[in-house]
Amino acid sequence: RQVGKTWLMKEFGEKYYKLALHLHSNLSDGAKSPEEIAKEYKLDGYDAIALTDHWVYSEGGTIDGLHIISGCEYNLGAADTISGVVHIVSLFTKAKPIVERTASVQELVDAINAVGGIAVLAHPAWSVNPPSIYLENKGFVATEIYNAISDAGESLRPYSDHYIDLCANAGAYPGIFAVDDAHAYNGNDNRLGWVMVKADELSNEALAVAIRNGDYYSSQGPELYVKREGKKLFIYTSPCDVIGVISNISWGRGHVLRGENLTHYEYEFKDGEQWVRIEVRDKCGKKAWSNIFVA
Repeated sequence: RQVGKTWLMKEFGEKYYKLALHLHSNLSDGAKSPEEIAKEYKLDGYDAIALTDHWVYSEGGTIDGLHIISGCEYNLGAADTISGVVHIVSLFTKAKPIVERTASVQELVDAINAVGGIAVLAHPAWSVNPPSIYLENKGFVATEIYNAISDAGESLRPYSDHYIDLCANAGAYPGIFAVDDAHAYNGNDNRLGWVMVKADELSNEALAVAIRNGDYYSSQGPELYVKREGKKLFIYTSPCDVIGVISNISWGRGHVLRGENLTHYEYEFKDGEQWVRIEVRDKCGKKAWSNIFVA
Protein backbone atom coordinates (compact mmCIF):
# COMPACT_ATOMS: atom_id res chain seq x y z
CA ARG A 1 0.00 0.00 0.00
CA GLN A 2 1.36 3.41 -0.97
CA VAL A 3 2.28 5.48 2.06
CA GLY A 4 1.98 8.68 0.08
CA LYS A 5 5.03 10.71 1.02
CA THR A 6 8.19 8.90 -0.12
CA TRP A 7 8.38 10.51 -3.57
CA LEU A 8 7.90 14.05 -2.26
CA MET A 9 10.64 13.71 0.31
CA LYS A 10 13.02 12.11 -2.16
CA GLU A 11 12.48 14.49 -5.06
CA PHE A 12 11.99 17.83 -3.32
CA GLY A 13 13.34 17.40 0.19
CA GLU A 14 10.02 18.58 1.60
CA LYS A 15 8.78 17.29 4.92
CA TYR A 16 5.15 16.15 4.74
CA TYR A 17 2.98 14.53 7.37
CA LYS A 18 0.15 12.16 6.47
CA LEU A 19 -3.04 12.92 8.40
CA ALA A 20 -6.46 11.28 8.78
CA LEU A 21 -8.72 14.13 9.84
CA HIS A 22 -12.16 12.55 10.21
CA LEU A 23 -12.54 9.26 12.10
CA HIS A 24 -15.11 7.74 14.46
CA SER A 25 -14.51 5.30 17.29
CA ASN A 26 -16.75 3.24 19.56
CA LEU A 27 -16.99 6.30 21.80
CA SER A 28 -19.81 7.29 19.43
CA ASP A 29 -20.93 5.20 16.44
CA GLY A 30 -17.66 3.69 15.21
CA ALA A 31 -16.86 -0.02 15.22
CA LYS A 32 -13.36 0.15 16.74
CA SER A 33 -11.76 1.53 19.87
CA PRO A 34 -9.38 4.50 19.71
CA GLU A 35 -6.50 2.11 20.44
CA GLU A 36 -7.46 -0.21 17.56
CA ILE A 37 -7.82 2.73 15.18
CA ALA A 38 -4.47 4.20 16.16
CA LYS A 39 -2.74 0.87 15.61
CA GLU A 40 -4.30 0.45 12.14
CA TYR A 41 -3.41 3.92 10.91
CA LYS A 42 0.07 3.88 12.39
CA LEU A 43 0.83 0.61 10.59
CA ASP A 44 -0.32 2.22 7.33
CA GLY A 45 2.16 5.07 7.62
CA TYR A 46 -0.01 7.83 9.03
CA ASP A 47 1.73 10.39 11.21
CA ALA A 48 -1.37 11.66 13.00
CA ILE A 49 -5.12 11.13 13.20
CA ALA A 50 -8.07 13.05 14.59
CA LEU A 51 -10.79 11.19 16.47
CA THR A 52 -13.94 13.14 15.62
CA ASP A 53 -16.75 11.29 17.35
CA HIS A 54 -20.23 12.79 17.24
CA TRP A 55 -20.57 15.30 20.08
CA VAL A 56 -17.79 13.47 21.97
CA TYR A 57 -14.75 15.71 22.33
CA SER A 58 -11.28 14.19 21.97
CA GLU A 59 -8.59 16.35 23.52
CA GLY A 60 -5.81 14.62 21.57
CA GLY A 61 -2.38 13.52 22.78
CA THR A 62 -0.82 10.24 21.76
CA ILE A 63 -1.92 6.62 21.55
CA ASP A 64 0.82 4.01 21.26
CA GLY A 65 3.18 6.65 19.87
CA LEU A 66 0.74 7.98 17.25
CA HIS A 67 -0.03 11.69 17.40
CA ILE A 68 -3.73 12.36 18.08
CA ILE A 69 -5.22 15.71 17.05
CA SER A 70 -8.05 17.10 19.16
CA GLY A 71 -11.40 16.87 17.40
CA CYS A 72 -15.13 16.33 17.34
CA GLU A 73 -17.96 16.17 14.79
CA TYR A 74 -21.14 18.14 15.38
CA ASN A 75 -24.18 17.07 13.40
CA LEU A 76 -26.94 19.65 13.07
CA GLY A 77 -30.31 18.71 11.66
CA ALA A 78 -31.67 15.22 11.10
CA ALA A 79 -31.41 12.93 8.09
CA ASP A 80 -33.64 14.79 5.65
CA THR A 81 -31.49 16.94 3.37
CA ILE A 82 -34.56 18.96 2.35
CA SER A 83 -35.05 20.07 5.94
CA GLY A 84 -31.32 20.68 6.27
CA VAL A 85 -28.35 18.59 7.40
CA VAL A 86 -25.05 20.21 8.33
CA HIS A 87 -22.08 18.37 9.83
CA ILE A 88 -19.07 20.33 11.08
CA VAL A 89 -15.74 18.88 12.19
CA SER A 90 -13.59 20.72 14.70
CA LEU A 91 -9.82 20.20 14.73
CA PHE A 92 -6.88 21.50 16.78
CA THR A 93 -9.09 23.02 19.46
CA LYS A 94 -7.21 23.90 22.65
CA ALA A 95 -10.27 23.19 24.78
CA LYS A 96 -13.73 21.72 24.35
CA PRO A 97 -15.95 24.11 22.36
CA ILE A 98 -18.93 25.28 24.38
CA VAL A 99 -21.90 24.70 22.12
CA GLU A 100 -25.48 23.50 22.41
CA ARG A 101 -27.08 20.90 20.15
CA THR A 102 -29.57 23.55 19.11
CA ALA A 103 -26.79 25.91 17.94
CA SER A 104 -26.89 27.54 14.54
CA VAL A 105 -24.11 26.90 12.04
CA GLN A 106 -22.55 30.29 12.77
CA GLU A 107 -22.74 29.78 16.53
CA LEU A 108 -20.99 26.43 16.17
CA VAL A 109 -18.23 27.78 13.92
CA ASP A 110 -17.73 30.69 16.32
CA ALA A 111 -17.44 28.30 19.27
CA ILE A 112 -14.75 26.28 17.48
CA ASN A 113 -12.78 29.39 16.59
CA ALA A 114 -13.12 30.72 20.14
CA VAL A 115 -10.94 27.86 21.42
CA GLY A 116 -8.36 28.14 18.65
CA GLY A 117 -9.76 25.42 16.44
CA ILE A 118 -10.25 24.86 12.73
CA ALA A 119 -13.84 24.44 11.50
CA VAL A 120 -14.37 22.10 8.55
CA LEU A 121 -17.64 21.68 6.66
CA ALA A 122 -18.02 17.91 6.36
CA HIS A 123 -19.24 16.09 3.22
CA PRO A 124 -21.36 18.88 1.69
CA ALA A 125 -22.33 16.65 -1.24
CA TRP A 126 -23.58 13.89 1.08
CA SER A 127 -25.54 16.50 3.03
CA VAL A 128 -26.73 18.25 -0.17
CA ASN A 129 -25.66 21.56 1.34
CA PRO A 130 -26.25 24.74 -0.64
CA PRO A 131 -23.14 26.91 -1.16
CA SER A 132 -24.68 29.45 1.22
CA ILE A 133 -23.72 27.24 4.17
CA TYR A 134 -20.05 27.93 3.49
CA LEU A 135 -20.47 31.40 2.04
CA GLU A 136 -22.76 32.96 4.64
CA ASN A 137 -21.27 31.44 7.80
CA LYS A 138 -17.92 33.06 8.44
CA GLY A 139 -14.94 31.28 9.95
CA PHE A 140 -14.71 28.00 8.07
CA VAL A 141 -11.20 26.99 7.01
CA ALA A 142 -11.89 23.97 4.80
CA THR A 143 -14.42 21.53 3.42
CA GLU A 144 -14.17 17.93 2.25
CA ILE A 145 -13.75 17.19 -1.44
CA TYR A 146 -13.76 13.43 -0.78
CA ASN A 147 -15.48 11.53 2.03
CA ALA A 148 -14.98 7.78 1.80
CA ILE A 149 -17.98 6.59 3.81
CA SER A 150 -20.27 8.61 1.57
CA ASP A 151 -19.45 6.07 -1.13
CA ALA A 152 -19.86 3.06 1.17
CA GLY A 153 -23.60 2.49 1.12
CA GLU A 154 -24.54 5.83 2.62
CA SER A 155 -25.47 8.03 -0.33
CA LEU A 156 -23.08 7.46 -3.24
CA ARG A 157 -22.14 11.15 -3.01
CA PRO A 158 -18.50 11.01 -1.93
CA TYR A 159 -17.17 13.89 -4.05
CA SER A 160 -17.86 17.56 -3.31
CA ASP A 161 -15.75 19.11 -6.07
CA HIS A 162 -18.79 20.81 -7.63
CA TYR A 163 -19.58 22.41 -4.27
CA ILE A 164 -16.04 23.74 -3.90
CA ASP A 165 -16.11 25.19 -7.42
CA LEU A 166 -19.39 26.99 -6.71
CA CYS A 167 -17.84 28.52 -3.59
CA ALA A 168 -14.77 29.57 -5.57
CA ASN A 169 -16.95 31.21 -8.22
CA ALA A 170 -18.53 33.22 -5.40
CA GLY A 171 -15.12 34.41 -4.21
CA ALA A 172 -14.62 31.99 -1.31
CA TYR A 173 -11.76 29.51 -1.51
CA PRO A 174 -12.19 26.59 0.90
CA GLY A 175 -9.26 24.47 1.91
CA ILE A 176 -9.68 21.01 0.37
CA PHE A 177 -9.62 17.83 2.51
CA ALA A 178 -9.82 14.16 1.57
CA VAL A 179 -11.01 12.08 4.52
CA ASP A 180 -12.35 8.67 5.49
CA ASP A 181 -15.09 9.53 7.98
CA ALA A 182 -14.55 5.89 8.91
CA HIS A 183 -17.13 4.06 11.00
CA ALA A 184 -17.09 0.38 9.98
CA TYR A 185 -13.34 -0.09 9.27
CA ASN A 186 -14.18 -2.87 6.83
CA GLY A 187 -12.06 -1.72 3.89
CA ASN A 188 -14.77 0.44 2.36
CA ASP A 189 -14.36 3.52 4.55
CA ASN A 190 -10.90 3.41 6.10
CA ARG A 191 -7.43 4.49 4.89
CA LEU A 192 -8.86 5.75 1.59
CA GLY A 193 -8.42 9.53 1.83
CA TRP A 194 -5.87 11.68 3.62
CA VAL A 195 -4.29 15.11 3.89
CA MET A 196 -0.56 15.62 3.31
CA VAL A 197 0.63 18.62 5.33
CA LYS A 198 3.97 20.35 4.77
CA ALA A 199 5.28 21.40 8.17
CA ASP A 200 8.58 21.69 9.99
CA GLU A 201 7.50 19.44 12.84
CA LEU A 202 4.74 17.13 14.01
CA SER A 203 3.01 19.42 16.48
CA ASN A 204 -0.53 20.75 16.70
CA GLU A 205 0.77 24.30 16.33
CA ALA A 206 2.85 23.61 13.21
CA LEU A 207 0.17 21.48 11.56
CA ALA A 208 -2.61 23.98 12.24
CA VAL A 209 -0.56 26.90 10.89
CA ALA A 210 0.28 24.92 7.74
CA ILE A 211 -3.37 24.05 7.16
CA ARG A 212 -4.47 27.64 7.67
CA ASN A 213 -1.80 28.70 5.17
CA GLY A 214 -2.88 26.08 2.63
CA ASP A 215 0.44 24.21 2.78
CA TYR A 216 -0.97 20.79 2.00
CA TYR A 217 -2.68 18.67 -0.59
CA SER A 218 -5.18 15.82 -0.33
CA SER A 219 -5.07 12.38 -1.87
CA GLN A 220 -6.43 8.90 -2.36
CA GLY A 221 -3.01 7.70 -3.52
CA PRO A 222 -1.10 9.94 -5.96
CA GLU A 223 1.50 12.36 -4.71
CA LEU A 224 1.33 15.97 -5.82
CA TYR A 225 3.62 18.99 -5.66
CA VAL A 226 2.78 22.37 -7.17
CA LYS A 227 5.15 25.32 -7.33
CA ARG A 228 3.86 28.74 -8.34
CA GLU A 229 5.83 31.49 -10.03
CA GLY A 230 3.60 34.44 -10.86
CA LYS A 231 0.83 33.14 -13.07
CA LYS A 232 2.65 29.92 -13.92
CA LEU A 233 2.16 26.63 -12.10
CA PHE A 234 4.77 23.88 -12.17
CA ILE A 235 2.95 20.64 -11.41
CA TYR A 236 4.78 17.47 -10.37
CA THR A 237 3.14 14.14 -9.57
CA SER A 238 3.87 10.51 -8.99
CA PRO A 239 3.05 8.62 -12.24
CA CYS A 240 -0.48 9.52 -13.36
CA ASP A 241 -2.70 9.19 -16.41
CA VAL A 242 -4.45 12.54 -16.03
CA ILE A 243 -3.26 15.94 -14.84
CA GLY A 244 -6.17 18.36 -14.85
CA VAL A 245 -6.53 22.07 -14.21
CA ILE A 246 -10.01 23.03 -13.02
CA SER A 247 -11.01 26.70 -13.07
CA ASN A 248 -13.86 29.17 -13.55
CA ILE A 249 -13.30 28.83 -17.32
CA SER A 250 -15.71 26.12 -18.46
CA TRP A 251 -13.63 24.95 -21.42
CA GLY A 252 -10.38 25.70 -23.18
CA ARG A 253 -7.19 24.17 -24.48
CA GLY A 254 -4.53 23.01 -22.10
CA HIS A 255 -6.70 22.30 -19.08
CA VAL A 256 -6.19 18.53 -19.20
CA LEU A 257 -3.10 16.49 -19.97
CA ARG A 258 -3.70 12.80 -20.67
CA GLY A 259 -1.23 9.98 -21.20
CA GLU A 260 0.65 7.30 -19.31
CA ASN A 261 3.11 7.77 -16.46
CA LEU A 262 2.77 11.55 -16.53
CA THR A 263 4.83 13.28 -13.88
CA HIS A 264 5.12 16.94 -14.92
CA TYR A 265 2.99 19.70 -16.40
CA GLU A 266 3.45 23.46 -16.69
CA TYR A 267 0.35 25.61 -16.76
CA GLU A 268 -0.12 29.37 -17.04
CA PHE A 269 -3.26 31.20 -15.95
CA LYS A 270 -5.39 32.02 -18.99
CA ASP A 271 -7.19 35.29 -19.68
CA GLY A 272 -10.28 35.52 -17.51
CA GLU A 273 -9.23 32.85 -15.04
CA GLN A 274 -9.82 33.98 -11.49
CA TRP A 275 -8.91 30.72 -9.77
CA VAL A 276 -7.59 27.26 -10.56
CA ARG A 277 -7.08 24.03 -8.71
CA ILE A 278 -5.19 20.88 -9.71
CA GLU A 279 -6.63 17.38 -9.82
CA VAL A 280 -4.63 14.32 -10.88
CA ARG A 281 -5.68 10.72 -11.45
CA ASP A 282 -3.54 7.59 -11.61
CA LYS A 283 -4.10 4.43 -13.65
CA CYS A 284 -6.18 2.91 -10.83
CA GLY A 285 -8.52 5.90 -10.81
CA LYS A 286 -7.18 7.27 -7.53
CA LYS A 287 -7.07 11.05 -7.29
CA ALA A 288 -5.15 13.84 -5.60
CA TRP A 289 -6.16 17.48 -5.22
CA SER A 290 -4.33 20.74 -4.68
CA ASN A 291 -5.80 23.69 -2.88
CA ILE A 292 -7.10 26.64 -4.91
CA PHE A 293 -4.72 29.12 -6.53
CA VAL A 294 -6.16 32.61 -6.97
CA ALA A 295 -5.11 34.71 -9.96
